[in-house]
Amino acid sequence: MLRRVTRREALALSALGGSTLLLGACARTPVPVAASARGEGGEMSNEGLSREGLQRLDHATLGFVQRGEVPGAAYAVSRDGQLHVGAVGTLSAGGARGAVQRDTIFRIASLTKPITAVATLMLVEDGKLQLDEPVDRLLPELRARRVLTRPDGPLSETVPAARPITPRDLLTFCFGLGQMLPDGPLAREAQQLAIGMGPPAPNATPAPDEWLRRLGSLPLAHQPGERWQYNTGSDVLGVLIARASGLSFGTFLQERIFQPLGMRETAFSVPEAKLERFADSYMPDVKGELVLFDRALGGQWSRPPAFESGAGGLCSTVDDYLAFAHAMLHDGEWNGVRLISRASFHALSTDQLSPQQKRGATYTPGYFETHGWGFGVGVTTAAGDPAEPAGTFGWYGGLGSSWHVSPRERMTCVYLSQRSFTSPEPPSHIRDFAVQAHAALT
Repeated sequence: MLRRVTRREALALSALGGSTLLLGACARTPVPVAASARGEGGEMSNEGLSREGLQRLDHATLGFVQRGEVPGAAYAVSRDGQLHVGAVGTLSAGGARGAVQRDTIFRIASLTKPITAVATLMLVEDGKLQLDEPVDRLLPELRARRVLTRPDGPLSETVPAARPITPRDLLTFCFGLGQMLPDGPLAREAQQLAIGMGPPAPNATPAPDEWLRRLGSLPLAHQPGERWQYNTGSDVLGVLIARASGLSFGTFLQERIFQPLGMRETAFSVPEAKLERFADSYMPDVKGELVLFDRALGGQWSRPPAFESGAGGLCSTVDDYLAFAHAMLHDGEWNGVRLISRASFHALSTDQLSPQQKRGATYTPGYFETHGWGFGVGVTTAAGDPAEPAGTFGWYGGLGSSWHVSPRERMTCVYLSQRSFTSPEPPSHIRDFAVQAHAALT
């Protein structure tokens, strides 16, 4: 169980150097948890972000820890050059490993997907891939697909695929396979083959060539381009990126995205020298109590994986992911580094799905009534949600993270925590953070 912060500790919160710098009583000694919003020149600034709203945001995140919803979290809200960054809680339940800090490393799970999509579009712009070419040239394991006559039917009852799979199908999650398959032989076989039908599992996933061979042994659940099916397209893209670039997937990301943006902490594993800053990871049990999923010291992310998962394998910090988020807020460019062209960025952040592709998609009920899917990101298509105004794009990480950009408000939010989702629907602390972040706008 998480230790709850006492009323006395909560009352000990006090301001340091301004009303948006707080003290958090989440470890054995108080630690700073939020840095003031600042202009690009470093002076105190509240333009675009309300000081009172940011205080409410800080107290809300502290409340997540006080109520035992999360062991700890790091977060950032940025608008028009003003930045507010916070850290609250502890690296492990109970606080034995100390406090979460701004440089704490978290497993970001599906926040990997947008990065994988950007890497794919970079190779399209390099001329090494085309969005609508068959992937057969580089992924022969996926040539001449067979498709089940019904997704829950026998594996022997198939028809030929109407056309080859393309990179566009993988980016839009419409290549024919993915998570949340209906119960049946295909779902059971995919689970046995360990091709990523559950939470990220670096220790259990085979190397890329073997992984793709196993995937290629399965029939598709749907015709290519027919139906949105979550997750697996991003893992296929990781293999495609490696083969198209001639580099390992992780090396390509380091050379083309992470190093140029200064994302020094982002990788598919955490080296020994940084493990003391790596948060433990938890999953709620049936009673809602937090059970250890993966420990930092000696856990699954403490050594390089055989398979670098483009769907959910990365670890990062709030400042690292904020650098990527800023590039997405500014049409694919940040600090003089252009990752992708404006045209590619607008394709990524625009709903790419037809009504037919959304129909019957297995995800949160009603999701596609108010959302669409771009390239590796969800896109809000309807107004009325204070956590995601219309036009917002971004995604969630099932191990406890979220990131969204609101182009209309010129704003981006990053939230990293250690509590896993129990369903595709974001838990209350994720939504509450987004609501409070938007409420801080002036």
